[in-house]
Amino acid sequence: MAGSVAGRAERLGAGKWAKAPDFADRPERQAEVRAQTVLDKRRYLEEGLTPLACRTCATELRVHKSSAHQTSVEWTEAPGARCPFFAGLSAQGPGRPESCPQLERTIRWAVDEGVIGVPD
Repeated sequence: MAGSVAGRAERLGAGKWAKAPDFADRPERQAEVRAQTVLDKRRYLEEGLTPLACRTCATELRVHKSSAHQTSVEWTEAPGARCPFFAGLSAQGPGRPESCPQLERTIRWAVDEGVIGVPD
């Protein structure tokens, strides 16, 4: 029973079930897990993002292309702060477009010029 979920819940105490171990009794392992978590966050949230400025309004953002059809954009400031397209949409509320046509052109330019890579 020691390897079962019930056995694990019993070891943790009533009402203290956890999906993953916290390694409270193994500080060295806990430090390793925390260090790996920092690396994982950096890998998934920062790596592969290319800084880019819109060629029309100079709005700065970071872009990642996972494929020819998928683009991830991380804004470094509120989209309406510099972009006249998004600034004009702010009063319209929900249901507005997800992207600015000028920004889309900038991203296509960056891909065509090799500034942003696209995996095969």
